[in-house]
Amino acid sequence: MRISYDEMKGEFKRVLIKRGVDTRTAETAASIIADNSCDGVYSHGLNRFPSIVKAIEDGVIKPGMRPVKLNSIGALEQWDGQLGFGPINASIAMDRAVELAKDYGLGCVALKNTTHWLRGGTYGLRAANAGCIGICMTNTFPNMPPWGGNEDRIGNNPLIISVPHKGGRHLLLDMAQSQFSYGKLQTYTLAGKKLPVVGGYTEDGDLSDDPDAIINGGKVLPAGFWKGSGLSIAIDMVVSALSVGRSTFDLRMERQDSGISQVFIAINPSQYAGEEYADSYIENMSAYIKTSTKMPGVTDILYPGERTAKERADNLRDGIPVNQNIWETVLKL
Repeated sequence: MRISYDEMKGEFKRVLIKRGVDTRTAETAASIIADNSCDGVYSHGLNRFPSIVKAIEDGVIKPGMRPVKLNSIGALEQWDGQLGFGPINASIAMDRAVELAKDYGLGCVALKNTTHWLRGGTYGLRAANAGCIGICMTNTFPNMPPWGGNEDRIGNNPLIISVPHKGGRHLLLDMAQSQFSYGKLQTYTLAGKKLPVVGGYTEDGDLSDDPDAIINGGKVLPAGFWKGSGLSIAIDMVVSALSVGRSTFDLRMERQDSGISQVFIAINPSQYAGEEYADSYIENMSAYIKTSTKMPGVTDILYPGERTAKERADNLRDGIPVNQNIWETVLKL
């Protein structure tokens, strides 16, 4: 089943307005959520929308609140998200980082006390569309065991890096610190598919490629084993220190991403490298990796963000694939 982008966005906007979200905020939020599904990140688009609505109804997300600046030192600013809608807070924070980068060459906004930003790549693309390199990080409540442990003590803390390309072929790395994010596990579960590689532990502690077994009583596996574990810890310390906000340790009694900490960095390379540098680098590196000898069964080697761009084009043309049960749930909201 496929739904047009405009129909999906319209339903999201309708439901948000019904929940008391002002029209302008609902328009922006609906666009971000529909964009996520259009780009193939269904777990942070349609599939997550019912839980977003519940968080608004429960008062976990306060859509009427906006982030406020608390402190600044040159190109570094600290903001308080006031538990506002995560995608709106994150968009404002990255836009401000871009403004700072236009003045200083680099801008950094550290945001505390905010809510889930949905798909972090949204804000990397936001920086790239403004001609800036973007780096974004967030922490989460403890939802992953550290390497060598069997209890959830660290967050699945995403890291996003984007590099702008004039033609829109931006490089976009958007990675959680688990082999598969919980959203991606849900996507495989809804499709009734196994994971392509092991992605976590069963309740008995065995490595598994069964997303159901991982979600229901099991635990996700850090990407790169000790490397993903270490990167998660480092990201948590950076975002909580710069924002003077809550760390994963402070969120240990939570089971949701409320009051989390994030960092948004924008770098304006054109001020010293020239406007053509990033374009030529992306094109040269893309061609270089694509001409590598391929492993058996591999038809194409992609740079980060390339698959997303292709999926967006396909879904805008053919409609966005949806889980029928979730779509019908949204229609009834």
